Amino acid sequence: MSERRPAAHLEESVCAHIFTVSAAMVGVCLTVIGLVHIVITARKADTIADDLLAADALLFLISCLASYWALRTRSAGRMHRVERFADWTFILALIFMVFICVFITYAVSEF
Repeated sequence: MSERRPAAHLEESVCAHIFTVSAAMVGVCLTVIGLVHIVITARKADTIADDLLAADALLFLISCLASYWALRTRSAGRMHRVERFADWTFILALIFMVFICVFITYAVSEF
């Protein structure tokens, strides 16, 4: 017979995953901002891609901090609310990242 995990353990696991992945995505955004600046400098062109990436990095940072808060809180009700906020912020940041990738692809192909 399989052993069932308590729901709180699963939610804590989700928070931990959101925390680590969103922290990594902040680094990815910052790296791509540097790469975009290299392309802008080399091609003498201007784009708002770096501004969009900076905004996306902030969304990932908010998600990271919210998931950390959810992991540290003692109240189950507050943990659920903060974890839900971190989850939705993370999903929003991922969707925004896809739109930024499409924008960068379009902007680079124009040069």
